Amino acid sequence: MSSLFDYISWRGDLDFIQSPLNPVDYVIFSQIAYLPFDGIVPGPEEKEGISLHLAMEKLKNKVESSGAVVKTVLGFDEDPAFIKAITTSDRFRNCQLFGFVNYVDTKREFQFSAVCIYVNDGSFSVIYRGTDASFVGWKEDFNMAFLETIPSQLEAVKYLEKMAAFVNGSLRIGGHSKGGNLAVYAASFCDKKTQKRITDIYSYDAPGFYRKVVSSDGFHAVKDRVHSYIPQASVVGMLLEHGVDYKVVKSSQSGLMQHSLYSWEVTHNDMIYADDITQGSRFLKKTIREWIDSLDYEHRERFIEAIYTILNMSEIKSIHEIEGSWLLSTGRIIRSLGYIDEPTKRIIQKTIIELFRSASRNLDTLLKKEKQ
Repeated sequence: MSSLFDYISWRGDLDFIQSPLNPVDYVIFSQIAYLPFDGIVPGPEEKEGISLHLAMEKLKNKVESSGAVVKTVLGFDEDPAFIKAITTSDRFRNCQLFGFVNYVDTKREFQFSAVCIYVNDGSFSVIYRGTDASFVGWKEDFNMAFLETIPSQLEAVKYLEKMAAFVNGSLRIGGHSKGGNLAVYAASFCDKKTQKRITDIYSYDAPGFYRKVVSSDGFHAVKDRVHSYIPQASVVGMLLEHGVDYKVVKSSQSGLMQHSLYSWEVTHNDMIYADDITQGSRFLKKTIREWIDSLDYEHRERFIEAIYTILNMSEIKSIHEIEGSWLLSTGRIIRSLGYIDEPTKRIIQKTIIELFRSASRNLDTLLKKEKQ
């Protein structure tokens, strides 16, 4: 079971001319996009970039001087080891980072972050960050259940066009989770001049779109350039419509933990693939799609707003707070339930009942034996 860390070790002494960019490099780029480069990597208005190794040194200093728990600053337990590995790798340490943005707007329910990476083979990549630990970011994701377009998708298009105007040549774009969704959306709806320059779009376990998006002319213009990957027990990558085939990647974790790129298994220049997704993933795919289809747009919106209201009342600010103290967080959420009105409670109850009904209808999918 070889991970990103093994790949960095194997390919650490080979630059991108000696060993061309491959899908594993874009997994690593997608993980880099999660790092908090605020105040470290120059923004879109600045002409200069910063080498990856210097950015990492500044990031380590930022984390050490913050006095906060490492995970609340970086996001993933593996991040410190990841930073050390790519900083000491000749393959990655001299990559140039630039154009970093990170916006969170609670009023617009909008979370967006992206960074550009330039490597020594002359290629230029736009990498979109997936959902961060803020509830605003998760709320925007949930809004996909009733909105055909979310704010970060529109921002992704503007960002791609703006950064493409700064550089010459071909473009590659990608991201993990919501970041992969933004990459595909931006490629589909950017101006035709930018669209023609895009050679590859990497989407890692990303949610899909409404049929209106995947049936659009813009999507059909780029769909042959989309490389979609999901883990065996994918949950996020099963949501909504994708319009392209995906490759199934083996993971060292189980269940929802397979969503983490750190768990994906790799070779010296590619992922390690499985024949198909698990029965559990197929069950979730059918159950969630039927569940969502059983609710009209207004019902979906009211349910999501109700859940978000409960979380806001609980005064929990991020996913990290829940992870750090399940007992305390659960108590706050339960207390918050007492403050919501009866119509809202009925919406929550009805929606959860529909979920269980959908699950019961698809139990045969879960119980079927795997095809030989």
